Amino acid sequence: MTTALQQEYDEKGYVIVRNAIDADLARETAEHVHWLAERNPGVRPEKFGHGMLVSDPFMHRLVSDDRLVDIVEQFIGSNCAMWAAHYIAKPPKHGQKVLWHQDGSYWPLEPMEVTTIWLAATASTRENGCLRVLPGTQNNRLLSRAELQDVPDGKNVLASGIHPSQIDDSHVVDLELQPGDVSVHNPKIIHGSEANTSDSWRIGLTLRYIPTSTRVKREDDRAILVRGAPDPSNNNKYAERPMYDPAIHMPFHGMETWMTN
Repeated sequence: MTTALQQEYDEKGYVIVRNAIDADLARETAEHVHWLAERNPGVRPEKFGHGMLVSDPFMHRLVSDDRLVDIVEQFIGSNCAMWAAHYIAKPPKHGQKVLWHQDGSYWPLEPMEVTTIWLAATASTRENGCLRVLPGTQNNRLLSRAELQDVPDGKNVLASGIHPSQIDDSHVVDLELQPGDVSVHNPKIIHGSEANTSDSWRIGLTLRYIPTSTRVKREDDRAILVRGAPDPSNNNKYAERPMYDPAIHMPFHGMETWMTN
């Protein structure tokens, strides 16, 4: 049976779920970015990627939250994993833009069965560079990485994007979200975001969930199993449950349950 959420997603290529998580967890997510920034001063906060997060107990706690997994399960089934996490946290005044692109162009997945949750840890508005989508473009052909235009100007997150001549942005939708809201989007929908020139942070977290039947073709990638069981037909690698260590991890609500395996 198709849910209302699935129907809207299929029609538009995205859907918004308000108050998907509570305000306290959204605030901790924002605090996690600032904690990471203090420990990684040479890395822009738009580039806090999976390698920095896959062994972090707070990230495991967040991505396996039943409220998020219940949303994702409607699209990919009950055997699911979070394959890649990435903070795109835009600091005030100089947060980078994201050029128009399709996520699937960059991803080593077979088949391309994946659903992204974009979690707002702070308010995400037109002024601070919210996510923008082109509804209906999930029905377009998925462009290969080779078909994208390289733009290594140091001012955009991906250093590449779809050539402007291929974009009709007359029907663009700005996805303005409040802390705790999420948008869910298809790997083929064309989307991007403007630079943050406002006085406020725009902190978003992209979580890419896959059914465990999807094969991750990049050998060193480790997913986080969030519900159900791995698929024995592929060789996907899964991260072990990390133990919380106050010397190296950010404190968070419920951390005591992560002090033992």
